[in-house]
Amino acid sequence: MTGQHPGHVHCRGNGNENGFALDPEMTTLPRLFKNAGYATGAFGKWGLGITSETGAPNPLTHGFDHYTGWKSQMIAHTYYPTSFVRDGVEVPLEAGTFVHDLIMADAFKFVQESVEAETPFFCYIPTAVPHAAMHAPKELHEKWRKVYPQFDDKIGKYGAGSEPCPPVQNPIAGFAAMMENFDNQVGELLDLLVELGVDDNTIVLFSSDNGAHHEGGHDPKFWDSNGSLRGIKRDLYEGGIRTPFLVRWPGKIAAGSESAHLSAFWDVLPTMAELIGQQVPEQNDGISIVPTLLGQGQQKQHKYIYHEFIRGNAKPYSSRSLHQGDWKAVQVAKTNKLGGGFHSIELYNLKEDLGETKNLAKQYPEIVDQMERYMDEAHTPLK
Repeated sequence: MTGQHPGHVHCRGNGNENGFALDPEMTTLPRLFKNAGYATGAFGKWGLGITSETGAPNPLTHGFDHYTGWKSQMIAHTYYPTSFVRDGVEVPLEAGTFVHDLIMADAFKFVQESVEAETPFFCYIPTAVPHAAMHAPKELHEKWRKVYPQFDDKIGKYGAGSEPCPPVQNPIAGFAAMMENFDNQVGELLDLLVELGVDDNTIVLFSSDNGAHHEGGHDPKFWDSNGSLRGIKRDLYEGGIRTPFLVRWPGKIAAGSESAHLSAFWDVLPTMAELIGQQVPEQNDGISIVPTLLGQGQQKQHKYIYHEFIRGNAKPYSSRSLHQGDWKAVQVAKTNKLGGGFHSIELYNLKEDLGETKNLAKQYPEIVDQMERYMDEAHTPLK
């Protein structure tokens, strides 16, 4: 939303949700689109404040015209909440309503109404699939239970505060069903763009916010979710932070083309700013990847990609990492408690060891020292 990297942004882990409210002085991604005359809508999970509180730091106060989704981040662990929020108003739900499909329906409606009004649009879909509880439409879940009956004795459980979060029989089947359902909906969205005649003038971006998780009964080892990559969600090894980034723009981006350009989420804001002719906000840390996308011009490179993550009370960070060229440095806290200290910096050559299995820190102390200086440079203490 701000174009800042994890050493600068205010939200570096889970905690008090309203405490993660976006700075009203910053120009957010949706605000850029609003300034350029776009209709803006967000549909899904918003972890930056309670979405139903009038005047609170919700999506509607930061540039979105519409928002449909969960009331809070905690509630977004279940797909059967007692209510959802639509444009700042909390709406009760009948028991057993699969809220994800309702949210996606509102996203489709927003796209259709924007096109019919001949208004350019920014449709942001921070889907919670596949997050925490392995809930899926019943018909698809039953279909996949027949494929994986050997897991019928496995029960997946998760919590969502005071909200109902039913256990899932055979969460392996649940995961497969969730993904098939969402995959179908991505197809529906692409078909809708064709039907509305805007397919060749709409850029579609798709990615994940982190690596695989093991919550709610999900088994990333069974699915081989990370392949050779080490770690999962909340780790700063490649398995926790390296994710695919797919971009589709017929006639502009060559189909099937690939790039090894090192990029990150904070590059999205300056990329969109360039595409829609808006000034990049002052707080931005990202770099536009328009040259890479269009295969035109010189692509500017990052000095490095830095991550840090706060878990529990282990400030200033529970772990931090820095990727520069072929080298990757990782440092993790000894404990989740404040003042617990940190393990020594690990060093990996990703070109030769993408799975981060060989710690080369002792062989290359000078590189470790340089990476440590860069990590200290990238970190701004939280207030």
